[in-house]
Amino acid sequence: MIKQNFLFPNSFKKIGWGVLVTGIVLGIIYLFVDDDPNLLNLIVFTFADEQIFGESSYFALVENNIFDELISLLIIVGGLLVAFSKEKTEDEFISKIRLDSLVWATYINYAILIIALIFVHDMSFLWVLVFNMFTLILFFVIRFNWILIQSKKLIRDEE
Repeated sequence: MIKQNFLFPNSFKKIGWGVLVTGIVLGIIYLFVDDDPNLLNLIVFTFADEQIFGESSYFALVENNIFDELISLLIIVGGLLVAFSKEKTEDEFISKIRLDSLVWATYINYAILIIALIFVHDMSFLWVLVFNMFTLILFFVIRFNWILIQSKKLIRDEE
């Protein structure tokens, strides 16, 4: 049986951290600043653009500020690069931590979503869904790296 490994090379991890941190910082700024940068008002192609009090457009060119899309792409791409880049020594122990972290992050992510489905409503729920796009990968990255750091400390303490 051929062992397939779908991980990025280790060198992508540093790039991923830079992209992820940039996305998170810009995301925090986006949440607290009301104005989107005007230079990011562009004509873009859309599959679907439904305005709350306006016309709907499908498969059309529309004017849109792409600041929030850029932030989302930075967080998702950065998160994927950090989460799924090989460690310097990628062994079975690291693979187990990676799998366990992914399962754990999935459980936590969907537990939060279930709680939100029950207790959060209307436009507030939309915000939960927006954050939910990122929480799975962020929970995974946090737990995977936390367990890795704890494991390295344990090994150092035993030596």
